[in-house]
Formats: sequence, structure tokens, C-alpha cells
Amino acid sequence: MANLFDLTGRKALVTGGATGIGEGIALGLAAAGADVALTYRSHPPEATLAAIEALGRTGAAVRADFTGMDEAAATEVVGFATDALGGLDILVNNAGIIHREASVDMPLEDWRRVVSVNLDSVWLLSQAAGRHMVAQGRGKIIIVSSVLASQGGLMVPAYASSKHALVGLTRALCNEWAGRGVNVNSIAPGYTATDNTQALRDDPDRSKALLDRIPAGRFAEPSEMAGAAVFLASDAAGYCHGSVITVDGGWLAR
Repeated sequence: MANLFDLTGRKALVTGGATGIGEGIALGLAAAGADVALTYRSHPPEATLAAIEALGRTGAAVRADFTGMDEAAATEVVGFATDALGGLDILVNNAGIIHREASVDMPLEDWRRVVSVNLDSVWLLSQAAGRHMVAQGRGKIIIVSSVLASQGGLMVPAYASSKHALVGLTRALCNEWAGRGVNVNSIAPGYTATDNTQALRDDPDRSKALLDRIPAGRFAEPSEMAGAAVFLASDAAGYCHGSVITVDGGWLAR
């Protein structure tokens, strides 16, 4: 059974892999045996690369800003990972941003910035990686959505809309690529201790309200998303197509 989860020899690209959930997933994949390339924007990747290499795996990093990403930039990122690792078997679309503001006040430029990073770049990277994976007859694409793909949230209209759309994209790509050897699935994290939730966790009233709602009684650690990612990237998930795995401490069950 353990062999089903073994990623030895697999090549993975994790966007936003130098911090937060992306780092947790990148290290989880490496611990399971995969070589890992990651993208970063501002957070230095050296510590994450050192941790990957300490696990006996190859690591590589490329700086990328996904705001306004076009097809050429997406192809370049996927090409970097493929060249650096000698192939590409797994893509984890994790990079994302959030903007909190009342809907009546939110400028269009902020809406477009969130959607550009959270949705457009995921589509372009999935398309670029998908071409490669369909051609080789195998591959795993994992899209990191959110529990807000099932809810509206508070003062995050662009974020919630983009995360809803990612579930739709997961299912749409599944319908086209499942029969061609490519698994496309999604992970929906709950409230996790990352930069995106720092403001919420720093607000005593909001933090208490969130924790009171989470049956587990705490925020997730980024590393706790790695198990779902390793599963979806492995042979154990060979018949998982278009699935959304929720990792939320029971938030949506409440």
C-alpha cells in the first residue's frame, strides 16, 4: 500500500512554493520522493530549497509575478520546471492573493488583480502543463481552491468568486483530460496560518469567531495540506478525477 503514495522519480512544479500552503505542499511532495520546482514572487526561496535538498531531492526556483500573466510567461514557467527537473509529472497551482474590502468600495483594478492571479494564471499554467502531460499520456494537476469555493465569505468578493471558478475549472479540465491519462483535482483548504489570514488572526474578535466555528478548534498549519496533495499526486488517486478534497478542520460541516 505504501508504494501507492511513493512519488520517487516524479517531477513537480508548485506555484507560490516558498511560503505558506505552497511551501507545506512542496516539502510534502519532496518527502514522498518527488523533485520539486517552485515559483516565488517576493519571499526568498533559499530555505525551502535547502529543505527539499535535505530530503535528498532536487529543488529549483524561479521568480514569477502572476499578475497579468500571459501565455508566453506561463509557458516559460512550465518550461523552466521541465528543464530544471528533467520532466514534469505534477503541477500544483497554489499561488494566490486576497483583497479585503467592502464590495461597494472595491476598485475594479483590485478585482482584476485578484482574478488575474487566482484564476487567469491557473488556467494558463494548467493549459501549458496540460499540453505536456496530454502528450506524454500522464500527469497530475492539483488546483488549490478554498472553503470559500462553497461560501461567499466577508468582504472578499473577488477572492470568493475566483475560488468558485477554480472548482469549475477543475471539473472542466477533468472532463477533457481524464481519458487521456491526466488527473485534475482540487484541494479546498480551510482557515490556515498563512500571510493571507494574518489580519484575521490578529483581530481578537474575528479570530475568536472563526475558531468558535471550526470543530477542530484551531487554524490549520500549512504542512497539513501536504497529505491531500501527496495523495492526489500519487498512484493512490488514479481514479480521482474532478474531485475536491476539503481540509478545513470541519469548517464546512458546521
